[in-house]
Amino acid sequence: MQARRGRTRHDGPVTNDLGGFLRSRRESLTPAAAGVPPGHTHRRVPGLRREELAELAGVSVGYYTRLEQGASASASAAVIDALASALRLDAAEHEHLRTLAAPRRPVRPRARRSRLRPSVREMLAVMAVPAVVIDHRADVLAWNRLGHLLLAGHVAVDAPDARVRPNIARMLFLDPHHRALYCDWPAKALVTVAALHQAVARHPGDPVLAQLVGQLAVDSPEFARMWARRPVRTCSYYEREMAHPVVGRMRLANETLTLPDDDQQIGLFYARAGSSDADALALLG
Repeated sequence: MQARRGRTRHDGPVTNDLGGFLRSRRESLTPAAAGVPPGHTHRRVPGLRREELAELAGVSVGYYTRLEQGASASASAAVIDALASALRLDAAEHEHLRTLAAPRRPVRPRARRSRLRPSVREMLAVMAVPAVVIDHRADVLAWNRLGHLLLAGHVAVDAPDARVRPNIARMLFLDPHHRALYCDWPAKALVTVAALHQAVARHPGDPVLAQLVGQLAVDSPEFARMWARRPVRTCSYYEREMAHPVVGRMRLANETLTLPDDDQQIGLFYARAGSSDADALALLG
């Protein structure tokens, strides 16, 4: 029974989630927020009805229903833009909807291990701030000395070179040492789940990514609940309150830079010059 439950959760994320995403946003949008006049009939759910959303977007109810039920896995750019406007999506959600609706050719499953360019590794080594490089699966490809001490001093410094690399999402939900770093853990966790949702949309043929999401959904009820909400956010800059086991609390800026040619990201952590947070970071080094 356990194997079947795990397999069911594993299968979901690898399919095109256009219908599920549309439904989640329709059900969370109230008629008042969408500009729909209050009706005289009783509503069983607080969100919009399919008929109301279809009318707002200027498409037929039947066509929208086919999109939401997965009978049609793609839609024109004009329809997607109209639905995004009717659903009041922000820029990140709108772009995610476009990705989900893009026509896709059959994808051959890939399990290729991400590779780090030597020049990126050299750059990490000379950086004076904590830095970490992750791929679209949230696997840690490399970190510099400060990045390792800040995020995962309890694991081996050469762990990114092992056969099974550290994974930021797995550590965040399943490693109590890493989880305890973040004073506002729910906010950090939601951003991480959102990034995985976007990664699954961009890499539908990645079996390792699908396995990661499925296993996290089985092992972490918190992850499963967040995944079901289908969050979409662009992770670029945040300030994080971190509780480090060696140097105590620090408020650090977290800047994320993208390496577009490699579909990898560099996470940088730094403190305001002259602050007690900068002193703590220097002490860690």
